[in-house]
Amino acid sequence: MPVVISPLQAQIVHWQVQSGALVAPGDVLLVLEAMKMEHEVRAPSAGRVAEVFFVAGEQVEAGAQLAVIETGVERAASPLAPPSGRASGVLPGLRQDLQRVQQRHAKTADASRAAAIQKRHALGFRSARENIADLCDEGSFIEYGALAVAAQRSRRSEEDLITNTPADGMVTGIASVNSALFGAQASRAVVMAYDATVLAGTQGMRNHQKTDRLLGIALQQKLPVLLFAEGGGGRPGDTDMPIVAGLHVGTFASFARLNGQVPVIGIAAGRCFAGNAALLGCCDLIIATTGSNIGMGGPAMVEGGGLGVFKPEQIGPSTSQHSNGVIDVLVQDEAEAVAVARRYLAFFQGVLVQWLAPDGNTLRDVVPENRLRVYDTLAVMGGIADSGSVLALRTGFGKGIHTALARIEGRAVGIMANNPQHLGGAIDADAADKAARFMQLCNAHGLPMVSLVDTPGFMVGPEIETQAQVRHVSRMFIAAAHLRVPFFSVVLRKGYGLGAMAMAAGGFHAPIFTVAWPTGEFGAMGLEGAVRLGYRKELEAQPEGPQREALYDTLVAQQYDKGSALNMATTLEIDAVIDPADTRAWLVRGLQSARTSPGGGHAIDAW
Repeated sequence: MPVVISPLQAQIVHWQVQSGALVAPGDVLLVLEAMKMEHEVRAPSAGRVAEVFFVAGEQVEAGAQLAVIETGVERAASPLAPPSGRASGVLPGLRQDLQRVQQRHAKTADASRAAAIQKRHALGFRSARENIADLCDEGSFIEYGALAVAAQRSRRSEEDLITNTPADGMVTGIASVNSALFGAQASRAVVMAYDATVLAGTQGMRNHQKTDRLLGIALQQKLPVLLFAEGGGGRPGDTDMPIVAGLHVGTFASFARLNGQVPVIGIAAGRCFAGNAALLGCCDLIIATTGSNIGMGGPAMVEGGGLGVFKPEQIGPSTSQHSNGVIDVLVQDEAEAVAVARRYLAFFQGVLVQWLAPDGNTLRDVVPENRLRVYDTLAVMGGIADSGSVLALRTGFGKGIHTALARIEGRAVGIMANNPQHLGGAIDADAADKAARFMQLCNAHGLPMVSLVDTPGFMVGPEIETQAQVRHVSRMFIAAAHLRVPFFSVVLRKGYGLGAMAMAAGGFHAPIFTVAWPTGEFGAMGLEGAVRLGYRKELEAQPEGPQREALYDTLVAQQYDKGSALNMATTLEIDAVIDPADTRAWLVRGLQSARTSPGGGHAIDAW
């Protein structure tokens, strides 16, 4: 006959059955208590309880015989008896503690906040949770700190806080983004969204704690961070914390510490001021809607500083923030912002196995035969990158240089190109800043770089020097000197002076290769200027008029022939002159043979 053994040293609380009772397998025989915890002892088989050896209240040792079950006498199996402490007559359904948790979570959902969400929609915006749902792969978001409320219990009721300050105005968690392309592990990211429907999306003490928690995980686990930054900055109404100014919070240092470690993406819609804007400014990439306003101080702070009374729409509108370089990608609405964020993040998540090559033959006609005629170097980017993969960055600023992320046979790369349509491709201070930071971005996150060169050099003149040109353009040399990623240069047409050297990572032999199209022309400075300076005496010796102009044209033609791509290749100052249609093939082979040096964590300037 089976013997029921005590699994531990304990006290018998009570017997569920008496001697002689019929039991089915799994029926509770008795309940033991040890260390204030109750343990059920169940019947190992069907039968009759032939004998019990202890009574309630007695102590038993581990291994002690508690009862004997006589087999061969059975009754129909019944559902397991309810655990001790639960009445058997409770109606079926969720247990009360689980119901309370679910009810509490439901109050944080948009469905429970209809009035606030309708007001948000009426303004043309989506809720924080709607943006997160659109960004993250379905069902992948796990939320941290959902049950937090504002630290205002000393001035508001618990119900008020639960109803009106859900999640303390910030939704934080971890999710997958683009897992269909790169798999679950490679697609994990930290997602944080200030909730403008809760205390204007301000930064409360609890949501600072939530932010710090997720930023620590992001740094530890090397997870990208995506921040929806809309909100009004610091919140003065949190009275539960015994603080004066709150300047000791670690959020800003923690956020900045991610710089160069993981991709950090900021999205701004509506009003983004003060502390929210400070976090946004620390992001690698800022995506903002046309209706956004971004500033280090909102109207109240401006007025408080005695600087005048302004409407929020007058402070940092998107038009100015795009043209001055604050906004990297300007979009129409939050839906487009989320789409761009997903697309941008994908460049740092892995290699695409499916891609479509462009028709390289179109590149043969991009550069006009008239060497003085401008053209669009963005067309060259489109002709060497996988079709549809080019994402232009900072398009409103530094228009002398285009910068973009793209893919070549599925592999992410950074591409920068001079813009002959602006100052003839000359590099001014803004363009240099744009290029230098772009090199830092690619370097920090391990993206190989392609430089498309067509520049007469750095911009010169008395006016340009008042803009600290010397310091700004030198940033390109410094950034290039610290590159650990493969760098490739393709000279499309003009390759003159220090500007061309800066576009080639410091010199034509610094890249993995420097090749030129047949239209390439080279010199220590612009050919026309070189002739006027170098042959001044010869030109002045000719009578002013047709004779002098004829000599000038002859000398320019000679310099052009001397500085042609073919002649440069014969002196080994460049590596090859190639058919433009072969540019992509050269880059593919270069990417296959080059490697990224170990390292990482290189800082990316906020500017």
